[in-house]
Amino acid sequence: MPRKEQGWITFQTSEEERKLLEEFCQLSQRTKTDILRELVRGLSQDSSPPPIPTTQEESKAEKIAETGTAKQQKPLKVSSRNLLKGVVTKVRKGEVSSQVTLKVVHEVELTSIITTSSVEELELSEGTEAYAVIKSTDIAIAKD
Repeated sequence: MPRKEQGWITFQTSEEERKLLEEFCQLSQRTKTDILRELVRGLSQDSSPPPIPTTQEESKAEKIAETGTAKQQKPLKVSSRNLLKGVVTKVRKGEVSSQVTLKVVHEVELTSIITTSSVEELELSEGTEAYAVIKSTDIAIAKD
């Protein structure tokens, strides 16, 4: 029976994309198939497609293409084995500590108590993309 009829999906990736997937698999200690299934399951009928770039974003992309320069960000490197990207859904600020809730895959929400100064330094607010960094029983918050 051909693979297509068995539910197989085959696609090409760039070398960079392949390396990203392999690194994520190592960090999360899961297989490529598990990661890709999780991503597909995370797509829902309610998900909206990515926004169309505005004229300002397009001109910025054109300038980068022309000059060949862009602000290079170093990838986030951490010793924790579990790193989940999500979107901040709630920030409850206190004088010293704050509660930050991230929505990650499958509508799962994780809440972490971090210092209020960290919330301000990371510029966390509703809608901001951030990472849940899980080490043992602690959940830390990180941002690109």
